Amino acid sequence: MASQAPNTLPLLYNALEPLNRNQHGNFKVRRTTGIPAVNKAHAIPLTVDEFALAQRFYPIVFSNGDNPVPLALMGLHEGTNTFFNDEGQTIDANVYIPAYLRRVPFLLARLTDDTDELSLCFDPTSDAVGEFDDGEALFDGDEPSESTKAILQFCEQFEQAGLRTQAFLKELKDHNLLMDGEVAIQPEGADQPAIYRGFQMVDEEKFRELRGDELRKLNQNGGIALIMAHLFSLSVIREVFARQVQQGTGPEGFNAEQPAPVGADA
Repeated sequence: MASQAPNTLPLLYNALEPLNRNQHGNFKVRRTTGIPAVNKAHAIPLTVDEFALAQRFYPIVFSNGDNPVPLALMGLHEGTNTFFNDEGQTIDANVYIPAYLRRVPFLLARLTDDTDELSLCFDPTSDAVGEFDDGEALFDGDEPSESTKAILQFCEQFEQAGLRTQAFLKELKDHNLLMDGEVAIQPEGADQPAIYRGFQMVDEEKFRELRGDELRKLNQNGGIALIMAHLFSLSVIREVFARQVQQGTGPEGFNAEQPAPVGADA
């Protein structure tokens, strides 16, 4: 899910450069005040390890295509994010931040398409990594520093969670449980509902019709809990819609003076 060749840049990365002592021996990593461009990202990749926490704050859906990815919806329109401001800072400090964002600007990536070996890379355009006076050193002499080892461990854990996520998505596809999603939100006093499409979701009818042996297998590998977290999270779409209306980024015809939505049907 997360590993990509350097010529295929993932969301929020402008470039990738392998970290090495010869070139970056004097580099440091420092805290930054925000994540550039995240305020324009309406959907952030999730791993299955995060479903239980993320479902409280974000609708969890699946991307379209043959290789779907779980996504945390932070806005209902492309180019909107109701959880981060224009400076890339969180609006609510109590909201769960997906691991995908917490690993920026680092990640593990394949340097060539013909190898499975992953190398620790970073985005050289980030202001979090460079030759600074402040921050934590990335190398201690010839060896990676403790900070770099911690970064590497986090990225490795993310990759492992990505493998578990791929296994879960395979289960959904094998059982043909994914369907084109559609959510209708009916704000009070509005003549027409706001309709949202362009994602996939679990087909509840097919889920209920699974055979007993299929359900037992899903239960044993934790799939049922993940499916339920996904389905329960869809009700949060109403809250994201209300946040967009309040921020003035809702659909045309809706504004902050209108009442909050009273219902959503998925």
